[in-house]
Amino acid sequence: MNNSDDKKNRTFSSQVVDGMERAPSRAMLYAVGFKVEDFKKPQIGIASTWSMVTPCNMHINKLADEAASGVDAANGKAVIFNTITISDGISMGTEGMKYSLVSREVIADSIETVVGCQGFDGIVAIGGCDKNMPGCMMAIARLNRPAIFVYGGTILPGCHKEQKLDVVSVFEAVGARANNKIDDAELLAIETKAIPGAGSCGGMYTANTMASAIEALGMSLPNSSAQAAISNDKRLDCQRAGAAVLELLKNNIKPLDIMTKPAFENAITVVIALGGSTNAVLHLLAMANAAHVDLTLDDFTRIGKRVPMLADLKPSGRYSMSELIEIGGIQPLMKILLDAGLLHGDCLTVTGKTLAENLAEVKPYPAGQDMIHALSNPIKKDSHLVVLYGNLAAGGAVAKITGKEGLCFTGTAKVFDAEEQALQSVLNGEIVKGDVIVIRYEGPKGGPGMREMLSPTSAVMGKGLGKEVALITDGRFSGGTHGFVVGHITPEAYVGGALAIVQDGDGITIDAENNALTLHVDEAEIKRRLASWTQPAPRYTRGVLAKYAKLVSSASTGAVTDN
Repeated sequence: MNNSDDKKNRTFSSQVVDGMERAPSRAMLYAVGFKVEDFKKPQIGIASTWSMVTPCNMHINKLADEAASGVDAANGKAVIFNTITISDGISMGTEGMKYSLVSREVIADSIETVVGCQGFDGIVAIGGCDKNMPGCMMAIARLNRPAIFVYGGTILPGCHKEQKLDVVSVFEAVGARANNKIDDAELLAIETKAIPGAGSCGGMYTANTMASAIEALGMSLPNSSAQAAISNDKRLDCQRAGAAVLELLKNNIKPLDIMTKPAFENAITVVIALGGSTNAVLHLLAMANAAHVDLTLDDFTRIGKRVPMLADLKPSGRYSMSELIEIGGIQPLMKILLDAGLLHGDCLTVTGKTLAENLAEVKPYPAGQDMIHALSNPIKKDSHLVVLYGNLAAGGAVAKITGKEGLCFTGTAKVFDAEEQALQSVLNGEIVKGDVIVIRYEGPKGGPGMREMLSPTSAVMGKGLGKEVALITDGRFSGGTHGFVVGHITPEAYVGGALAIVQDGDGITIDAENNALTLHVDEAEIKRRLASWTQPAPRYTRGVLAKYAKLVSSASTGAVTDN
């Protein structure tokens, strides 16, 4: 970038460092490594989610250094700063998991705070664990300064007895141990081998789902979503992102030029084709809200009617993200979808080119691979992400129905007011064929924090009840969840949704063919029960969870605090 362009490309940093009166600001910046000539360069904030809290993020400090070197080599001035991360996998099933979705808001707020305060002209944000990605993207949309998101990359699988493992293998092993299918020694072997190093959970769980969605949205460089965490490809991805932000700055391309309604439709299309996580619904709604894009639950239904599920990836399928990388990642899949008219090829991306231009030279998958099915032979002819309505979900609910467990389920309610109660009931053998496990008061306000129900759903699978038991909740699900599950039920129980008055023994039908979630109790009885219901006392009255509960919107609008 040429010095004659400097002032034009330093809209924000010039306010902080230019002129006689800004000498104190410059004085402080010399101490962190600035040289006199750096004050004439655009400043690019490198938002790092590095932490030793989780293997998903333990390597991101090194990736931030690579992104900074890319910025500096392109004649910008990189400044690395940190934001938080938490670990869903570690906190899952505990009270601490209530902070998980909250962390998305904290990440967005903190990046906005640092970039806004320091006057950075552009942003590279690097995320690893699930909430990092939408949190980074929400901040990027709010700030609307030239920006690129970099995915920290997927983990490689563990191995035990020639079987590939990941974190979900351990959750399901707990259910198998409770059912005496394995012993303590086998459980220990699985838990010690499942996570071999750095990177995000290895199936098409929430991290890989959101990385793929952001690439399809146009906000990551091509292939960023399909690289191992520890790889030369990921190192180069970071360097290129650093340089590419300066090109965006030079060409005045901002996130809201890219994050349009058609671009969000592209992201939804790719998530469906990949068999991605239900969390993508929640996070894409939240990202769209930050970008002032009118995206609703019904858009997922509309798109889902014409987009098939093509990827045989975990949790419901056989393959991991590392294996998808070996055959070409998601770019050949996107080319298939584009050629079929299922993607908007004219959407602008962070390369400065359109999606169609980015995909023009992409080679097809190798002959004979069975990981990504042909459009003529889909795993499911329409979306696995099914939005349900009915007397149990007047505001909508989100089901993950791959078809492998069937498309309809009718059973009898067993009701729990917290996740821990339900998990113990599963492990103790109290859940039997035909039960619909109902877990309530786990919504955004009621939890608060909308915990993921991976522990009970994995225990169900580990018990061998995946086709015989359903689970519904106003909480949400990990990307690792599979089975007959419905989450994001709105209105949630805490605000007086019908879920609050379900009783043991009530009949419930989940119908993914007619998109219905039905409580088999007549309307007069529902009204009678609601009239006698009283709202529970809030579980938290001070601190971040209490603030979140007061501010957060419905799951059907993304569970956002920035309304």
